[in-house]
Amino acid sequence: MSAGERLPGTPVPDHKWQGAGGVTIAGDSWGDAGGQLVILLHGGGQTRHAWKGAGEALGASGYHAVAFDARGHGDSDWAAAECYGADFMVEDLRCVAAAMGSGKPILVGASMGGGVSLVAIGEGKIDAAALVLVDMAPRIEAEGRRKIQEFMDQNPDGFDTLEEVAAAISNYQPHRKRPRNLDGLAKNVRLGADGKYHWHWDPARRANWGTDTGFRDRLSDCADNLTLPTLLVRGGLSDVLSEAGARSFLAQCPQAEYVNVENAAHMVAGDRNDIFAGSVIEFLQRAAPAMSKV
Repeated sequence: MSAGERLPGTPVPDHKWQGAGGVTIAGDSWGDAGGQLVILLHGGGQTRHAWKGAGEALGASGYHAVAFDARGHGDSDWAAAECYGADFMVEDLRCVAAAMGSGKPILVGASMGGGVSLVAIGEGKIDAAALVLVDMAPRIEAEGRRKIQEFMDQNPDGFDTLEEVAAAISNYQPHRKRPRNLDGLAKNVRLGADGKYHWHWDPARRANWGTDTGFRDRLSDCADNLTLPTLLVRGGLSDVLSEAGARSFLAQCPQAEYVNVENAAHMVAGDRNDIFAGSVIEFLQRAAPAMSKV
């Protein structure tokens, strides 16, 4: 099952892998396949396309960057409603890492993808070379999370036009200039049998992703277990990860480095990819050089 038909112009994935339980996972890659593997995990409601600029920059720097659509997102399969928790997504990550031939990848995770990365490493499911968390830590702000939920819950019956889709995105991201060309929205929606445009994600996935009160405690326990090189990147305008939340994580993980990207909100890479990619590459060149594939 999916949200509907892919719109013309929607990019075709470079790869498809079998994830946990036979769910097909779609992804793209950049750079030298012989280089150090960097796996990029997007946030809830996003797709692999959120990492395109960062993936290209990493590839140009000698890394082998891979971004994939989480189950229930983009071009990856939808799953049964009860199969969207963090544990299923960690297993998908393990499948992708194994398929790409790296036993020790670098993980870069934003928001939901950061939670998956933190659980995978903190609970010993992935032996990673380095970790980059993007606007995500065990302690986040309830108001920022509420706004994300409201954005994802709007128009459950679909949109009549792409202009309505653009308006919904613009209302959630008022700091970004609204695009005049709507072609780029093709990858964000699908055309349903009802003739309406629907978000690409499976609405059922939200019911089993980090909704229990114990999940934040689980992330905190995972943060206590981190010993590998770690970078936390926060959007200076973010209402999801506050400065206090960032400092709390840095106290838990004293070896972690920290970058605060001004003029960027929760979706840091999309807002200021130049600064984001530059900061990540500078960190990784010290922590896990591009040609040291393990």
